[in-house]
Amino acid sequence: MSDPFSTLGLPASFDLRPDEIDRAYRDLQKVLHPDRFAGRSPQERRLGFGRAVEVNQAYRIVRNELARAEALLTLRGHAVSPDRKALPALLMEMMERREALSEARAAGDLETVRAVAEEVRSERAAACTQLSELFALEPEAGSSSVADAVIRLRYLERFLDELEAIEEDAASVP
Repeated sequence: MSDPFSTLGLPASFDLRPDEIDRAYRDLQKVLHPDRFAGRSPQERRLGFGRAVEVNQAYRIVRNELARAEALLTLRGHAVSPDRKALPALLMEMMERREALSEARAAGDLETVRAVAEEVRSERAAACTQLSELFALEPEAGSSSVADAVIRLRYLERFLDELEAIEEDAASVP
């Protein structure tokens, strides 16, 4: 996919509101609904289906802040390599958090797990705010500070996924 923003008819910006993204998606889905292609040729149906798939992929990218930030950097020619190393301080922070989380899980201390989850959610929100500011400062370029912020958000998202799985497991236990 080349440009998920143009696919949805949206500006290539980190600062898109969820309702704005949802509205653009719904409008395109109405136009690309399979019923609109029912009486058309097989080629037109295939093209319509292909366009609908492209719109769905673009929506998934633009709706998620991490994927949106990565797409913006890619559009600017500064894709964040999956091999790019995180800053040592971030790695140390995440290792310490994982250790604390492991201890809390082992002790059955769900309150600590929830507190860590809330703290990480707050940091995730702060990371998104930081990315918004960095993209506003450098609207056409990518920089190591933007890439580092994207990597931080990536780590926070992964950690949140783990925390949410722990919370779901705890909620399913009577």
